[in-house]
Amino acid sequence: MSRLKRTLLSGFAPLLLSSLLVGQATSVTAGEHDEHHGHVKTYAHFNKEGELLTPRNYREWIFVGSPVTPKDMNDDNPAFPEFHNVYIDPASWAHWKKTGKFRDGTIIVKELVSVGTKEAPSGKGYFQGEYLGIAATVKDSKRFADRPNNWAYFGYESYESKSAAPQTDKSCNTCHKENAAEDHVFTQYYPVLRAGKPGK
Repeated sequence: MSRLKRTLLSGFAPLLLSSLLVGQATSVTAGEHDEHHGHVKTYAHFNKEGELLTPRNYREWIFVGSPVTPKDMNDDNPAFPEFHNVYIDPASWAHWKKTGKFRDGTIIVKELVSVGTKEAPSGKGYFQGEYLGIAATVKDSKRFADRPNNWAYFGYESYESKSAAPQTDKSCNTCHKENAAEDHVFTQYYPVLRAGKPGK
């Protein structure tokens, strides 16, 4: 390789490295500041009938808790006898950590799992069994302007369901309105949400 070629290449190397580093920084910054430019990713998708499409890949979202109200602690007739694995979409989690509020567009998915065995090598308890289905709630001030705090609730017959229509307010909203700690969300049962709130 000639001396001139080596000199040119050595001169370009710092520029190339600098460009790569700037590109990486710009990419990260853009991702971190998407919300300020109106480019926050949307996780709740609806069909033309206004039904919420079945959420996919929600197990890759932020897991906030897994409450359970077992039958043998509730006279064998609890409203929800299964585990509820609860996830919030990443963009709404980031907004929650920054503001302590649930953004417009928040989607929270509740995955229903049966109570399986009650014994394990670690001792007696309640352990998860099989997946039973999913439910979801979405906050949308335009789409659900007439709903309490703009939240709507959806239940799916099975994982194979393509979409679900909003349930009536009496089915879920009434309970959430009367008992949830913050903006119709039961944050009192989810220490992950409480810990993520600013000032905590």
